[in-house]
Amino acid sequence: MTILRPEFVEFLPKELAEGILYISLKYNAVGHKCPCGCGNLVFTPLSPVDWQLFYDGIGVTLKPSIGNWSYKCKSHYWIIKNEVHFAQKWSDWKIEKVRKKDAKDLERFFKNRRQKKL
Repeated sequence: MTILRPEFVEFLPKELAEGILYISLKYNAVGHKCPCGCGNLVFTPLSPVDWQLFYDGIGVTLKPSIGNWSYKCKSHYWIIKNEVHFAQKWSDWKIEKVRKKDAKDLERFFKNRRQKKL
């Protein structure tokens, strides 16, 4: 089982250490090295349409799952109470379908925000 230790910071560091989940609440950002061992840096923005962070005083959970589709490893995993739970790999078709849905969700979110400000 891979564990990511949460570290709350103001700014994400330039160099990310292995096994640490850096969390900047000020900038709504989370960063870590891919737990598959490929060494790629993974950044997850926090927002209602990106990732949500849950912290119970000990463990951190990020939802939804993290899919590193742009990396060669294409790792897919959940972070639940600091533990990495690897999920099955997705097909290119499924990845593209989810990317399109995410883009539509993001567009709808910002459209609704603009309308509420008017």
